[in-house]
Amino acid sequence: MALSFRVATPDDVPALVALEQHCFTTDRLSTRSFQWMVSRAHGQLLVAEKDDDLLGYALVLFHRGTSLARLYSIAIAESSRGLGLGKQLLTRIEACAVEHDCAYLRLEVRTDNPSAIALYERNGYRRFALINDYYEDHAPALRLEKRILQHQDARALSVPYYQQTTDFTCGAASLLMAMGALEPARVAQRREELQIWREATTVFMTAGHGGCSPQGLALAAWRRGFRVRMQVNVSGPLFLDGVRDAHKKDVMRLVHDAFEEELALSDVERVLGGPLDLPQVLRDGGQPLVLISSYRLTRSKSPHWVIVTDCDEDFVYLHDPDVDHSQHRQPMDCQHLPVSHGEFERMCRFGNNKLRAAVVVFRRLA
Repeated sequence: MALSFRVATPDDVPALVALEQHCFTTDRLSTRSFQWMVSRAHGQLLVAEKDDDLLGYALVLFHRGTSLARLYSIAIAESSRGLGLGKQLLTRIEACAVEHDCAYLRLEVRTDNPSAIALYERNGYRRFALINDYYEDHAPALRLEKRILQHQDARALSVPYYQQTTDFTCGAASLLMAMGALEPARVAQRREELQIWREATTVFMTAGHGGCSPQGLALAAWRRGFRVRMQVNVSGPLFLDGVRDAHKKDVMRLVHDAFEEELALSDVERVLGGPLDLPQVLRDGGQPLVLISSYRLTRSKSPHWVIVTDCDEDFVYLHDPDVDHSQHRQPMDCQHLPVSHGEFERMCRFGNNKLRAAVVVFRRLA
């Protein structure tokens, strides 16, 4: 019987676990993990077999709402190595990712695994990061990437990444990244993340702590010496629809009015209007913080701040400060996320009133 490739089923889990035990000494996928990957993950697990023997597998995960895929794991039985099976699995995984409208495939590999590194680099993957203390045994990992849909390459990106440390500080984290891009010597610290949130919060949301309003973020950036443009298409207090309690709504109105009074005394540029001209904003040196609906990323309906790091004719690139580990994401999965222009346009409308909000931070003119 010839070698064949197919999507894994729950019946393959015992053989997959056995192969995992055979191939790896640390960072092994468990029976429970394989069951989840086969039946529930937003991805695909391909197996290679011959004469009903499982010879290898490759697992790719898709980043919901973006054009990014991640090669999570690949394993080949020792008896089948040196026969080109790794390249065949990689080729099929890339084709699978293209079918899911992915433009980039990323992966991690141990620095002490030269054969795997050589396989990836022969097939067009480029190194772009070294991650120390990545594996269970504290070994470092190389981060590699390949653009599997060939379009015009994006320019070099220099926006630092900062992961939000609470569920409610996405706006503050995004502002820290913007300020770090404009002032490279500036160090992002959790203390300032929380201070910005205290300055910019709307106080309440549907549940838990309130997030940051565009007015609050604009003022926080302005107070720190930056030139700021705020663009919102809805006037008046935002996010009131997400709060039922009348007392909480009154508090939010008071907070909003206080923001507006301070904005009137500042030189923050305020624009009441629709979408940003992102290419022009980036050419002008702006760092755009954009409010999106997180539903298109995580299927949870809540406002969420991200920072745009670049755009080209095919994609808008984002740093997402929220690392959702339940989705098997790592911080590197949340950097320079490629999102099609159509998908980004849909992301940028939040709620029933189709709210659009952005805060663009610039270096202050001398």
